[in-house]
Amino acid sequence: MSRSFRPDAVLVQAVIAGALSFAHLHDLAEAAGQSGWKGWVYPISVDLLMVAAWRRLRTARRDRSAWVWFVIALVASLGANIATAGLLDLEHVPAWLRILVAGWPALAFLGGTLLVHSPTDTPAPTEARPQPVDEPAVTEVDMHRDDPTPAPPAAPELPPARPDVPAGPAVSVPVALVDHARKIADAHRAATGAPMPADALSARLGLPGPTAAAIAAELQLV
Repeated sequence: MSRSFRPDAVLVQAVIAGALSFAHLHDLAEAAGQSGWKGWVYPISVDLLMVAAWRRLRTARRDRSAWVWFVIALVASLGANIATAGLLDLEHVPAWLRILVAGWPALAFLGGTLLVHSPTDTPAPTEARPQPVDEPAVTEVDMHRDDPTPAPPAAPELPPARPDVPAGPAVSVPVALVDHARKIADAHRAATGAPMPADALSARLGLPGPTAAAIAAELQLV
């Protein structure tokens, strides 16, 4: 499938500007004494110098020489356009303009050579240097000191341990009494929803303190 060609406005403007600038440069060179084929190669020389300077600017924007040669080629092109607009008598070209036109080929050749063969400034790769490892500082301890080191404070004396009091004889509770106390505690939990206190169980059973405490410990009552 062939693609349709759509003319671009910028491309059309470039063609028009190039054709007019080419014609103006030819007319100026021919008026300055460069007749025949010599008058046609002057526009090509100016355009080639401008293109070389522009390509140099795209690769090395910090190159000042590329800007210089680009401005020189632009001034030559604009100067020819202005000179052929009726501001200059092409029948009587001044001598200084004849000298500029005659010396342009050498100037353009010098500029093109410098632009093409100038080295591009590329940063050299930096070698990674090993960083020095900081060694831990060794603290020198003076073994011989004149001032005596203060002695640590003496530990406080602990009071003598009390002798263990022998526990009393374990109270034996009959199994039937424990079962009876468990039934009472379960009935109290079912009625109130809370465990039965040990004091209430002791008052309910009417037992002495050691026996009631043994039963409460057996039933895990508080």
